[in-house]
Amino acid sequence: MGEVITIGLDIAKSVFQVHGVDAEGATVLRKQLRRAQVLTFFSRQPRCLVGLEACATAHYWARELRALGHEVRLMPAQYVKAYVKRNKTDAADACALLEAARCAEIVPVRVKSIEQQALQEIENLREEHNKKILEEELKLIQAVATQREEAAVKQR
Repeated sequence: MGEVITIGLDIAKSVFQVHGVDAEGATVLRKQLRRAQVLTFFSRQPRCLVGLEACATAHYWARELRALGHEVRLMPAQYVKAYVKRNKTDAADACALLEAARCAEIVPVRVKSIEQQALQEIENLREEHNKKILEEELKLIQAVATQREEAAVKQR
């Protein structure tokens, strides 16, 4: 059994699924981890390529894994989906993430810093706030238009 060189990590709220292969592509690791175990587990692993599906929390894990010396690739979900070979389970997703991480044609998502994520969240909140304001203004305009129509009907 060889040394792990690539790991697919399917992240979730509390239970994470790990799938690892050696240089020949043979599976050498299948494991479930609790959130609190993830960093300890990866600190004990040889430096390797780790594939994650890109999402908000994946950026946190990517930063943490890079700090441990691992190479991390965040892949867009639509590309990872093509690598799921059987029913959608956490284990199958981890395997698909591993395969996608090894694929040179998939352009990974750039890992965002804490500051970049904070700015993105501010922008998302601003857009959401502006959308709500526009919706309220539209309702107010519609109400005024309705009142004018009713007043015009009464004057006839």
